[in-house]
Formats: sequence, C-alpha cells, structure tokens
Amino acid sequence: MWIADQWKDYEVIDTSKGEKLERWGDYLLVRPDPQVIWDTPRRHRGWKRPNGHYHRSSKGGGDWEFFNLPEQWSIGYHDLTFRLKPFSFKHTGLFPEQAVNWDWFSAKIRGAVQGDAGQNAANRNVAGRDDTKQPGGRPIKLLNLFAYTGGATLAAAAAGAQVTHVDASKGMVGWAKENAAASGLSEAPIRWLVDDCMKFVEREIRRGNHYDGIIMDPPSYGRGPKGEIWKIEDSIHPFIHECAKLLSDEPLFFLVNSYTTGLAPAVLTYLLSTELKTKGGHVESQEIGLPVTESGLVLPCGASGRWEA
Repeated sequence: MWIADQWKDYEVIDTSKGEKLERWGDYLLVRPDPQVIWDTPRRHRGWKRPNGHYHRSSKGGGDWEFFNLPEQWSIGYHDLTFRLKPFSFKHTGLFPEQAVNWDWFSAKIRGAVQGDAGQNAANRNVAGRDDTKQPGGRPIKLLNLFAYTGGATLAAAAAGAQVTHVDASKGMVGWAKENAAASGLSEAPIRWLVDDCMKFVEREIRRGNHYDGIIMDPPSYGRGPKGEIWKIEDSIHPFIHECAKLLSDEPLFFLVNSYTTGLAPAVLTYLLSTELKTKGGHVESQEIGLPVTESGLVLPCGASGRWEA
C-alpha cells in the first residue's frame, strides 16, 4: 500500500462506525467513509466536539452540521496551499491521500526537467519547489483529466511541468485557480479548460497533440454535459485506450486513480499493462491510504495504477 504520511496540516485522528474524525488544519470534521465497517470505541474527545459533522441520510445524500467552522480556510502541503470549504456530499475540495501520488510524479517530473542534478534534488525533497534549471533536462507536458480543484495540477506545475488541466465543472476549475494563486503559481504554465474529458481527448488525438505524462482521476459515476453516462467499470478501459494515443515518443508516466471499492489494484495493472505494452516500461498498482493516529493502522482510500517508462 502507498501511504500519504507526509502531511502536517491534515490528519485522520480516528475511525469508527462508518465515520472518520479528521483534522484539517485547526478544525475537526466528522465525515462518513464506506470503508469504516468496524465498531471501535470512540475515545478521542474530538468525536464529541467537531467543528463540522456530515450526517448521511437513509434516503441518500445528507447534510452538514456546523459548530464554529468558517466558510473557507486553508491548509498546506510542502509549498502548496489549498483552500477548503465543505460542500455537497461530504467533500471539502481535497483528497489528502493523493499526496502520495503527488510526491511520486513530482520527483519524476523534476528529474526529467532538470536532468540528473534535478533528480538528486527530487530525491531530497519530492514535493518542494525548486526552480533551478540544469543542463540535460527537457520540458515536460502533462495532461490532468477530471482535474477537480487542482491538487495534482499544482504539484506537477511546482515540479516544473507544463500542465493542461481539464474538468467539466466551471466551479471546480475556478477553485483550482484560487489554489494556484494561494500557492504562488498564478503565472505557472497551466492551461485551464472547462470541458468534457472524453470529448477533449478525442479532439486532442485529431489535432495530433501529445503529452509526456497523463493523470486521470475519474469518478465512479457521472454524466457529461449532454447527458452522457460515465460508469467507471464500463468506460475506463476504452478511455485509457484513447488516452494512450496522446503519449509522446518519450513518455514519463501514466497515473490512474480509482475510488470504486470493487475495482482492485490488479485490475488497474491489467488495464495499463494491456494498453501501454508497446511503450515498454513498468506497471505497478496499489491501494492508497492514510495513517490513523489513534489506532496506528491505515485507512484504505481507493487504488492507484502507475505506469512509468
């Protein structure tokens, strides 16, 4: 399992009875989590005094209950800053477990952009910003699909990549731009696009455009702007097949994330290996998780599949 254990501003304090107690900066939230099927004692006092609690409804969905929680606040991860706010269906605008992937691809990007000296620097600090250019490097073009509020986009840009950020939600793209500004990346080479990811990929193939790295973080279920249905079990394989056509002649990596509990890491390995076999390289997939302070165990948070040259 790949574990996002480098956070200072975020923490899973405890988990029990279908919920997790989290610290987001100075604030405590209680949110539902489908993986938490155990009934363990809730000894931490934060369970009784959270700043926000999302209550699931038996009819589906749910509602937030707030206790002295601001409408918006920020947390940091290394040199990156993220603006948070509770909104629909328990979310805050950030998936902290993805930091383990940010660190991985940031090191690869920095190593490619800066050459051998950059790789040495990346090994010392995989998520920190280092703008020093070294001989022997090359520009890296990255495509981030279903890019949400921009966590992966900002990590890649901070590492030196030129990023194309695509999400179908205008509000999410606007939020990502706010995170870029807060992180000091307003002038970074990021192309912000509000578009249907599948339609965008089809157009990029026709245009003959290519990318050195691709990140996709698709939802389990969704609808396109014209009512197109996305169901990850049905759509992920043909979509990876199409996206593979966008890889450059010297690709660096391909990352696929899945939050669907029934989609095992081995499935991601099979998909990537099948579609990228002509590129050579190596495929590895694992569950990703977050450490839980009270138990000393790890909370699983989905899976990631990584292909690298």
